[in-house]
Amino acid sequence: MPEAHSLHRHARDQREALAGQVLSVTSPQGRFETGPFDGHRLLDVQAYGKHLLYSFEDAPDVHVHLGMKGIFLRTGDLGLAPRAGTRLRLAGDREAFSLIAPSRCEALDAPGRAALLATLGPDPLRVGEAGRAAAARRLGESRSAVGAALLDQSVWAGIGNAWRAELLFLAGVDPARRVDPAEAATLWDLAVRHLRLGVDAGQVVSDPSAPDERWVYKRPTCRRCGEPVRTWTLAGRTAHACPRDQR
Repeated sequence: MPEAHSLHRHARDQREALAGQVLSVTSPQGRFETGPFDGHRLLDVQAYGKHLLYSFEDAPDVHVHLGMKGIFLRTGDLGLAPRAGTRLRLAGDREAFSLIAPSRCEALDAPGRAALLATLGPDPLRVGEAGRAAAARRLGESRSAVGAALLDQSVWAGIGNAWRAELLFLAGVDPARRVDPAEAATLWDLAVRHLRLGVDAGQVVSDPSAPDERWVYKRPTCRRCGEPVRTWTLAGRTAHACPRDQR
């Protein structure tokens, strides 16, 4: 499932390409009601964890969650016919974005937007260093193992399985235990720093000197010490940890 760095990259790219323009909004698949949005000006696109919110002039918001299979296709050829399975197509003056196979694509009024955001914890890419104390307190007070808490979007928004594995490795923390406030603050600092790198790179970056490599995620052995990576199911996803470097 795409994690926060991917959603913030989508928001940035679509905001730069489309914001301020009156859009042609269509649903070739026919599963989204475009009437309230077609011919309206797009004001902004923002990412909140794993969610995208599109703000239109004189219209509700559009909420998108990509889920496991959702993708965007971008084109500069406005005459190119979109795929029949496109749920939502946003076309501006020069570029178009087609949304395919999202888990959610819906109109949200102001109360609906507020209700959605109320379910989300702090997003490292939105609040950054300024949110350190509150985010650390939120994670430190969780009664779950840290590996489960990090996947709980009401604790921190935007962290998925890949970032969970790599951030906990960088912090030297075993996913199966709880963390104290100091460790929670360290994890937040790591998340802020590395997710920013991920937005620019378009991928998880846990080692800036080797951005295409991972420390433990989906690896048979730890890249640092060579110990076999331990894997097990935690919070419904496969956890990855080094038994030597994570305590």
